[in-house]
Amino acid sequence: MNHQPLQDFPIWRRPRHHMDVEGASDHVHWVELFFDLIHVVTIFILGNYLSHHLDWPGVLVFSGLFVAIFFAWADCSVYNSLYISTDIPHRVIMAVQIVTMMVIAASIPQISEGGWPYFALGYALNRALTGYLYWRARHLGAERSSLAQEQGRNFFILAGLFALSALLPRPLGYWVFGAGVVLIQLQYMLPVVGTLRFERFVPRLGHLSERFGLLMLILLGEGFFKLVVTLADKGIDKVGAGTLFNLIMGGLSLFALAWIYFDSAGNAKPRSRATGVLLAYWFAHITILWSAVLIGVALAGEVYVGFWEPYPTGYGAIGTVGLAVFLVSLWVLQSLVEGRDITCRYHSGGVRLFGIAGALVVLVIHPSVPSAVGNVVWGMALFSQIGVPLYRAVRDMRLRQGA
Repeated sequence: MNHQPLQDFPIWRRPRHHMDVEGASDHVHWVELFFDLIHVVTIFILGNYLSHHLDWPGVLVFSGLFVAIFFAWADCSVYNSLYISTDIPHRVIMAVQIVTMMVIAASIPQISEGGWPYFALGYALNRALTGYLYWRARHLGAERSSLAQEQGRNFFILAGLFALSALLPRPLGYWVFGAGVVLIQLQYMLPVVGTLRFERFVPRLGHLSERFGLLMLILLGEGFFKLVVTLADKGIDKVGAGTLFNLIMGGLSLFALAWIYFDSAGNAKPRSRATGVLLAYWFAHITILWSAVLIGVALAGEVYVGFWEPYPTGYGAIGTVGLAVFLVSLWVLQSLVEGRDITCRYHSGGVRLFGIAGALVVLVIHPSVPSAVGNVVWGMALFSQIGVPLYRAVRDMRLRQGA
């Protein structure tokens, strides 16, 4: 009878750098997926915050919180892309990180009041746990270079900075926290001392692209959730046919966003490991995910109007800006990924420009025209991103068949 060594079972398997593992898989582990799903709650509450603060200060606060939460997700994703870790201590650490995200999410509605210390302290513990993951990888021999040591040190220092921001008087605490968020990114990018300089800082690109794709689905799913909850709170029996039609179109619009993202760039690896390509891929995903949340929040405004009332101004502004930024980011991403050359021929720059221009037209006209007009123009900007490429593909297919 053959007995499999205990260390071969996932719950006993210590962290290993993926370059040291033969045939390392790019697929997302269930623990990582669970960690991704907790962001359903976090982003939903963050979207609710934006719904109640539809002005420039509110958008700025929302954007700052979004970037901070994105880094909490992304830094953990980078670690899991570098080191394959599935044992019991790793699972316990990830479970505690999930709890910190629960605290962060619960503090968002009162972020400018009593919720701030809880947000900052929860974030500090989250960063410290990421530092501990790197420290543990080094301690258990998963990293031969000083990569894990430096990353662990950096995150422990940042955790202290975020904890300090919770104790300082405001607005000083906000500025210290913001500086810490900037330093998260700089620790990777700075020349000479940044971790991008390490030869073994080589994340599994397929793993990261899959994580980005899953997060995009989560954020767009939030839009469906928000549409349904808004209508349920208002009462489906208390709205007219125009509102119900708007609801349906809002759901189709969210599906269309997923369609064009995955057709153009979703789940595709960056075309090279050049630093410029990787950074552009990274920042383009930050902006496209940010814009996806804006659009999801904006579409909830469909429930507040019928055909003839102007679209709510705040919702209209973030929805049009969101669509324009989404298409710009997607345009950049499709030029950075591999295996999408044919797609780029159909999803051309002209198609993207048409959509961006349409979104900006709605930004100007939506306060003074019926929502039906604004929705038609906005819908043309979005659905042209599917219709035109499909038309081109069918045309080429018929030409080849007739040749």
